[in-house]
Amino acid sequence: MSSGQFNAGQSQAQSQAKTEQWVDSAKSTAEQAHDKAHHAVGHSDQHTQQTKEENAGILQQTGEQVAHMAQGAIDGVKNTLGMGEKKN
Repeated sequence: MSSGQFNAGQSQAQSQAKTEQWVDSAKSTAEQAHDKAHHAVGHSDQHTQQTKEENAGILQQTGEQVAHMAQGAIDGVKNTLGMGEKKN
């Protein structure tokens, strides 16, 4: 075998090894990106659920406050018209 053939074979082997390294690196990068995306989606879903629960609590409190204010207004009107509860 001539030195030219030997060098060509050696270059081909080195190129193939380098290509395999690049492919492995690309696979690793893709897996890391996938894992990060999956984690971000999970975190986002959890945050969304937490926000929904907080908003539901706020709406319930607001509704109760409005109901109390309305009852207070009704009682005020009744007292003004003389229809309120008579206190002894």
